[in-house]
Amino acid sequence: MFAARNAIKLAARSFSTGVPLQSKVAVLGAAGGIGQPLSLLLKANPRVTSLGLYDIANTPGVAADVGHINTLSEVNGYTAKDKDGLKKTLEGAELVVIPAGVPRKPGMTRDDLFNTNASIVRDLTQACAEVCPKAKLLIISNPVNSTVPIATEVFKKAGVYDPKRIFGVTSLDLVRASRFIGDKVGKIADVPVVGGHAGVTIIPLFSQVKGLELSKEERDALTHRVQFGGDEVVKAKDGTGSATLSMAYAGARFADSLLRAGAGEDVLEWAFIRTALFEKEGLDFFSTYVKLDKDGVKEVLPLPESISEYEKELVQKAIPELKKSETKGTSFVASK
Repeated sequence: MFAARNAIKLAARSFSTGVPLQSKVAVLGAAGGIGQPLSLLLKANPRVTSLGLYDIANTPGVAADVGHINTLSEVNGYTAKDKDGLKKTLEGAELVVIPAGVPRKPGMTRDDLFNTNASIVRDLTQACAEVCPKAKLLIISNPVNSTVPIATEVFKKAGVYDPKRIFGVTSLDLVRASRFIGDKVGKIADVPVVGGHAGVTIIPLFSQVKGLELSKEERDALTHRVQFGGDEVVKAKDGTGSATLSMAYAGARFADSLLRAGAGEDVLEWAFIRTALFEKEGLDFFSTYVKLDKDGVKEVLPLPESISEYEKELVQKAIPELKKSETKGTSFVASK
């Protein structure tokens, strides 16, 4: 599979150029810590021709601000107080990016956010199912390992579910892994990261980086840093927030990959999706390699056979944690 990888255009570190198609992107939670820089980056993307911004408050100000950036996309901002504001934001959207929710604070895990963010994601994805059921959903709201199953169940209940169109954005883990080994090898290289998007479910596949040699100590330290990189940021911000800027960059990068695929490019990405890769273990969701096309997921690729024994052990340790998070998400929708 990796021999063929050279023939596939990987996710760009900067945005694509060229003649844009008509592409509306909606951001739900656009006035928040992730939403504002994400909206800025999407406004700068030439593939975005219309940007719809929504949050409970302050969104018109964000829209006015980014609307002055000299790209041709139009920007509209709505709040919960506006009549049909959410509907107007979603109408005609090709992509819907959802960073809405509360951020982590020191001492909190992503799972601690569940009680608040689960309801937010359920309600927003319900609106998506009603207004733009064919849009591609990019779920950033944590805990992603649970919120993606929530979105899935909401779309199933609405009778409009298509597994090719719902993504958990795990790109930040790839971005971090790539940056962290840059300190080791002196250059930025793509590092596949699979599993999930919380703690031990985050599995960087350093074995797949050509020319990278790590001692056991270096491997263990880098793996831990990728898995708990979010804690590093939360601690450094000292109670004022979590990883917002880097997450916005990673989310905009993934959105660009989908826009490029929608324009006919062959794109290989990594995302938390519904997949049969581990159905024998009773697991329905896993972050893995996906080929993208205009409809979303074109093909789910298996993990490479050449991953190390250490990485195989990490996968096995992650599965029970992923199953618990999946069950928590699906049960939340079923109970409401």
